[in-house]
Amino acid sequence: MADVTALGEVLIDFTPYGTSEGGQALFEQNPGGAPANVLAAVARLGGTAAFIGKVGDDMHGKLLKETLEKEGINVQGMIEDPNYFTTLAFVALKNGERSFSFARKPGADTQLRKEEIPTEVLQNTKIFHCGSLSLTDEPARSATMYAVEEAKKAGARTIAVTNFKDAAISRYADILICTSQEQLMYGDAIFSRSCQILVVDMIYMGIISLDYDRFTDRLKRCEKVVQEKAYGGNAPGKD
Repeated sequence: MADVTALGEVLIDFTPYGTSEGGQALFEQNPGGAPANVLAAVARLGGTAAFIGKVGDDMHGKLLKETLEKEGINVQGMIEDPNYFTTLAFVALKNGERSFSFARKPGADTQLRKEEIPTEVLQNTKIFHCGSLSLTDEPARSATMYAVEEAKKAGARTIAVTNFKDAAISRYADILICTSQEQLMYGDAIFSRSCQILVVDMIYMGIISLDYDRFTDRLKRCEKVVQEKAYGGNAPGKD
């Protein structure tokens, strides 16, 4: 039984990494994708996590699968499709804000089909999470809607992030995070991360309530390690 199962995009973020000796821009290959980021955070906080989605049967897809496995995330529902290339995002930074150029026409994440959804994973999860990117294209849109319905039938709580409060998925989500209005008050970079943090916070509070003593002890040990790394043997409040 997974604490959290997430469906959606897992991709490579190519982020700026300086320039070459010849003056050409260099990019660093970074695993990314909002649903996958949420699952990595859940796993690191001590929860159990499972991913459903599609990558290409290529070097990038293999890296993503290996990365999720190293994080302790169940990848039973992760499909490597030889017919489509793993989705890529090239990131540009200007005045502290990000802009994206996607190689997603189509990307493997948009090609997840309803019949490829592992219902046994959905039937064994406490929380189901999905974002808005999996709703942009067919067949992934229909697959996402099907997964939400199946997860709810199995008794899972559902959390969805969408740009529009009247989106079709809002009929099925127990918790809906709508980004369209609030985003006007923040930069894209800040708001993108704040949504992920909000989802992680909600999930973590649910997990911690299941075994308060165990997770409180884990949090204290984590805090101790952070203080020792930051302050050495002179952590505040130690004397």
